[in-house]
Amino acid sequence: MPVLYLGHGAPPLADDERWTGELRSWSATLPRPESILVVSAHWEANPLTIGATTTVPLTYDFWGFPQRYYEVTYEAPGAPELAESVAKLVDEPVYQDAGRGLDHGAYVPLKEMFPAADVPVLQMSMPTLDPRRLFEVGRRLAPLRDQGVLIVGSGFMTHNLSCVDMRQGPDYQPPSWSSEFDDWAGRALLDGDVDALLDFQHKAPAAGIAHPRTEHFAPLFVSLGASADQEAQTTVEGFWYGLSKRSVQFS
Repeated sequence: MPVLYLGHGAPPLADDERWTGELRSWSATLPRPESILVVSAHWEANPLTIGATTTVPLTYDFWGFPQRYYEVTYEAPGAPELAESVAKLVDEPVYQDAGRGLDHGAYVPLKEMFPAADVPVLQMSMPTLDPRRLFEVGRRLAPLRDQGVLIVGSGFMTHNLSCVDMRQGPDYQPPSWSSEFDDWAGRALLDGDVDALLDFQHKAPAAGIAHPRTEHFAPLFVSLGASADQEAQTTVEGFWYGLSKRSVQFS
């Protein structure tokens, strides 16, 4: 199976016909996975923790949106066998949070890419934001690909909500800090420059503005580790309210 890193968007992503169309077109090119393992920017827990292995209600980890966004459902099957495999592979203590449903970093894109909700899904926490440790977690998870598991890192290529002007609409010209970071990241991914990506806080332009906190870039490191140095192909590009929605596939 390939490995993905995608921009998951906020719940209103579902209202953006262009972006949802891009996600659907992308998923149509993917082989059907046996199961999906998601690492979302919205779950940090140490020790490494896996979510519910049965179907439980979603985690609506956002505030201030219209009620309809809290009525979305995505009743994908659980993946208990995948949970066992993850625990064996990572070679560190693994906890289980049996009541934690998929958060919006997981279900928002999956609802567009796999709308039938018929593929088992497991979510896993990030035990740290340290790039090299997350890369190692991804490297240990790489054998899952041979078992038909689609590994998905779900974040955002640039993410600074304090600098976003929602009044201008989703298509306004991105600020320079966002476009410059996106351009750098796109070139580093194309060149396979893993060392630069892992050291992005020192190597990338405007890194501290593009990611004042790094949790939305961090899932990329798991994907990089799991990709086994395979070539990265940009599958979605452009900007949404000034933030880069660049997504990539390693295959």
